[in-house]
Amino acid sequence: MTESDVELEKPSHTAPLENAWQMKLPKFKAEHNPHGLLEESSFATLFPQYREQYLRQIWPLVEKTLGEHFIKAELDVVEGSMTVRTTRKTWDPYIIIKARDMIKLMSRSVPFEQAKRVLEDDVGCDIIKIGKITTNKDKFIKRRLRLIGPNGCTLKSIELLTNCYVLVQGQTVSALGPYKGLQQVRKIVEDTMKNVHPIYNIKALMIKRELAKDPKLKNENWERFLPKFVNQNISKRKQPKKKREKGPYTPFPPRQMESKIDKMLESGEYFLSAQQRRIKQQKAMTEKQMIATKLREEKRNQAFVPPKEQSTTKASASDTSVNLEKLKAKIKKAQKGKLNF
Repeated sequence: MTESDVELEKPSHTAPLENAWQMKLPKFKAEHNPHGLLEESSFATLFPQYREQYLRQIWPLVEKTLGEHFIKAELDVVEGSMTVRTTRKTWDPYIIIKARDMIKLMSRSVPFEQAKRVLEDDVGCDIIKIGKITTNKDKFIKRRLRLIGPNGCTLKSIELLTNCYVLVQGQTVSALGPYKGLQQVRKIVEDTMKNVHPIYNIKALMIKRELAKDPKLKNENWERFLPKFVNQNISKRKQPKKKREKGPYTPFPPRQMESKIDKMLESGEYFLSAQQRRIKQQKAMTEKQMIATKLREEKRNQAFVPPKEQSTTKASASDTSVNLEKLKAKIKKAQKGKLNF
């Protein structure tokens, strides 16, 4: 191993902070820890009943994958739990944490092909709990659907921009990928559940992606390029066409509404007997019926009324004035034309 190779493996401490995500950390090998671990560590997690059949099918592959890292895996169908523990041959102290994350992802409906990627050094996972961000159930369902998007297009765009695998299941969002992408996914998910549309964060990520390609803008502040969205809290309630104007302020309370008894006392109906009230009501009903029948008859008779004819007055002969000289000239001209012919 030459000196130049050693210098390449050393992390560059003079690099700017924005390039810290691109630092290549040295790989931890078995030679670095030949004595192994001193004590046994184990983690267990529960899984729902609908995942039992899938876990039974792929469990031999899980044991084989974890066995390559000297981790023992156990599946307990009776209790509904998965357990991972270290063995005497385990030399990586952090691989048990990675194995714990793997079984957690599998319990949250992440397929095994994706979950096993978390065992790599530059891949992490994040399980975001979104159930308690909004207490209203209807709002929670609408915002979760907004995060997924029509036919999953919003979720797919988030995956492409962050290089992460994202799965929405129940009251959690499982993310798997590079650590920088996991931070971006968490921000988008939490903002969406707080009633901020994910398209705003997606647009900002797209602009940042284009700015990162320009070497001139690499070390500059990008705030002036990012869009600033103002939250406008507009009421969706239908506003009335004619708004009622408030009258002048008075310290006195409004007048009490009259009850039926007050109205009967005012009209004198209160002092009538039940038979007299019935007669009065019938009389009022007959009057209403007579008025209605009269209006109906008038409407029917309108079809038989002849329309008014327009008066056509002919203009009298005295009104028209004839020019005699012009008329004589025309007759003479016509006579001359006949003679010449």
